[in-house]
Amino acid sequence: MKTFINAHLVLKDGLMQNGFLIEENGFISEIGDMKHLKTTHTTRTTNEEIIDCKGKYLSPGFIDLHTHGGGGHDFMDGTKQAIVEGARTHMRHGTTSIMPTTLTSSDEDLFKTIDAYHQAATEKENMPHLLGLHLEGPYFSQEYRGAQPEKYIINPNPKHYMRILEYAEGAVKRWSLAPELAGAIEMAGKLSQMGVMISAAHTSATYEQIKEAFEHGVASLTHFYLAMSGIVKVNGHRKLGTIESGYLIDGMAVELIADGVHLPAELLRLILRCKNHDEIFLATDSMRAAGMPDGKYLLGSESDGQEVIVEDGIAMQLDRSSFAGSVATADRLVRVMVSEVGLPVWEAVRMITLNPARLLGVDKEIGSLEVGKQADVVVFDEDVFVDGVYVGGNGK
Repeated sequence: MKTFINAHLVLKDGLMQNGFLIEENGFISEIGDMKHLKTTHTTRTTNEEIIDCKGKYLSPGFIDLHTHGGGGHDFMDGTKQAIVEGARTHMRHGTTSIMPTTLTSSDEDLFKTIDAYHQAATEKENMPHLLGLHLEGPYFSQEYRGAQPEKYIINPNPKHYMRILEYAEGAVKRWSLAPELAGAIEMAGKLSQMGVMISAAHTSATYEQIKEAFEHGVASLTHFYLAMSGIVKVNGHRKLGTIESGYLIDGMAVELIADGVHLPAELLRLILRCKNHDEIFLATDSMRAAGMPDGKYLLGSESDGQEVIVEDGIAMQLDRSSFAGSVATADRLVRVMVSEVGLPVWEAVRMITLNPARLLGVDKEIGSLEVGKQADVVVFDEDVFVDGVYVGGNGK
């Protein structure tokens, strides 16, 4: 049992100044204003731990639905250690629920990652919740592949993707694809009915194609603005692309790498002005260099990854032609949205807690500070530097 006192509670619709939160058996049992906390440490059970937040923020734990690794580990290294240590790196920065993400690869490397995920899922101590795997690829546009390896990119085929799903035994919870490819709409419709969140990514799709994809279960746009089509002229006529679709289609969620680099603050403000805030969620898209110093790293598995370079906190391909993932952590995303973009802290937090939880359908368990939900909480200061992380009440 833990009682957090003297905290600015980050609620789903605002702040509660000088509040308290009580955790019992891994769940939130009570929240409120400090003036209503009538009992004290001496009148409670002997196993109670009092945590004085000293006026810092107490927030729901961050939820990252798109991350390739961190702490020197890539989730495609194919080992339990890579997933566990990568997840723990992000946990230190406030992420209490994480979705390890793959890169377009050989089936052999993909299956090794699936095996490693199942092994890592047995590790409970000092771990964030593993929400399932996010498969990024291999069904992408060659034109917009970015850092995705060209040699593994193919069109969707039911025999191929159903074989992957069967091997994964329920572990795949999100799949990013290019919806304009032959067979992609069929795949989106089938998998979304099976409970897999389908996203559009690395795509040359037009507005008409994205609209059709949305009607068949494509629920979000992966790393909005990056590796996707915009307006083009065809015989003098302007055709809208994927970017414009994100603005026009009500209900289509957009994922933002809000590190201040992939999307500058001015562009983030534009998105906020034009898009329903409940349809925006933040994700790191981090690679193994997250939480590490600048230098050269592999993007993808150790056995088949491509070398990229990190300079000034930016991961690029060696020829500097495009980004190669990010080195962001969740706290950095919130920090940028607050300090550079100007969002109130509660709303920035909502975009990496409740919004992704709703999109994935787990908002009844996690994503906000409410009685009955899991006690996944983060303590951070006014500059959004993390002071404590608790998963189900466990942590420090």
